[in-house]
Amino acid sequence: MPKLKTSSTAKKRFKQFAHGKIKRRRAFHSHLLTGKTKKRKRRLRGHGVVSIGDEKRIRRRLPYL
Repeated sequence: MPKLKTSSTAKKRFKQFAHGKIKRRRAFHSHLLTGKTKKRKRRLRGHGVVSIGDEKRIRRRLPYL
């Protein structure tokens, strides 16, 4: 079998937790932050977990994750 190509965009955006779920960065935390409340910005910090529906698509783009 030939080697599979890993999607460069996906490898920059997603990592895997030790228990196997895929983590992602939360959206809406890069600019226009003055209009957002402290509470909202605090919640946007850290990582989210990819939904089950999207996980299959992401794993196809990251064959060696």
